[in-house]
Amino acid sequence: MIKCVIWDLDETLLDGVYLESPERPPPANEALRAVLVELAGRGILHAIASRNPPTAASYAAHATGLSFAAVRCGWEAKSAAVAAIMSDVGLTADAVAFVDNDALERAEVAFALPDVLVLAPHEMTDAANWPAFSPPVLTDEARRRGEFYANRRARMAEARAFGGSREAFLRHCQTRVVIAPAAPVDLPRLHELSVRTHQFNSAGTQLTEAQFAALLDSGSQRVICVRLSDRFGDDGLVGACVIDTAAAPAGRWEVQLLMMSCRAIGRGVIDALLSWICLAARDAGADQVGVACVINPRNVPLRIALTSAGFRTETRSAAAGSAPYVRRLDPPLPELPDWVLT
Repeated sequence: MIKCVIWDLDETLLDGVYLESPERPPPANEALRAVLVELAGRGILHAIASRNPPTAASYAAHATGLSFAAVRCGWEAKSAAVAAIMSDVGLTADAVAFVDNDALERAEVAFALPDVLVLAPHEMTDAANWPAFSPPVLTDEARRRGEFYANRRARMAEARAFGGSREAFLRHCQTRVVIAPAAPVDLPRLHELSVRTHQFNSAGTQLTEAQFAALLDSGSQRVICVRLSDRFGDDGLVGACVIDTAAAPAGRWEVQLLMMSCRAIGRGVIDALLSWICLAARDAGADQVGVACVINPRNVPLRIALTSAGFRTETRSAAAGSAPYVRRLDPPLPELPDWVLT
């Protein structure tokens, strides 16, 4: 799935060259503007990478009537600009498309970032109908994704000026995490998370709404949702886990699926969820928690988070390409921050 399209401006989003007519800049390309609107309605982000001053991006936002999740205007290599935007929005290269009218610019990005989908402007009208640009489910969270990233920019700008620790900043932002059992109304979003999450997904597979519904009806499995908000905005349902309390070895809870939206990264949410799982397991009489985790290059952030939370790998199954991450529930266990509600 493509989650973000990064656009050039001159002769791409704009019908002309911005710096050639600074007093009367060229209008937006109407065909591509229609594509922007359509893709934004599907929850796909837009960003700008252009060899122009920052005022060009502000003009493009006004001309198209849309907001952009990230902007890199300057004279660095386009591949460097695209890489910086990926870092800004927390996406991997295979979730990004780059559109530029200049064949040399496209070739440079394709060579430096081979997993990025590189397209010419005239290809975008057809590309908008490709499966990669057509999410199988569209939730309220997806429709609001541009708003979430606008809030993220404001939050990051304040974080750069904040002089305290990360924990102090989370309190300063009035962070609120709610961990609670899933309900039938959450099924579309749970399915969407299983499709869209990669960096923080332990299973590496997609589950349908019907499969999640069956898990909700199971007597031995618990489906837990995580919601996130702060004074910058409400991010909604950003994570979930599926816990098997019966089929695992005696005294052990087994987390069959752990998934988290990338927009929750760095906001204390994954740490809070892992702490909650360990505390709930201990209170239920378990002495271990195991997380079955696939091993792939994309979910390295999740595996780092597991290790930081005290989980350690058992013998890896080479055939399955997975490794159980296990934590013993010996005291002391980390306490939940007071901004986490259960």
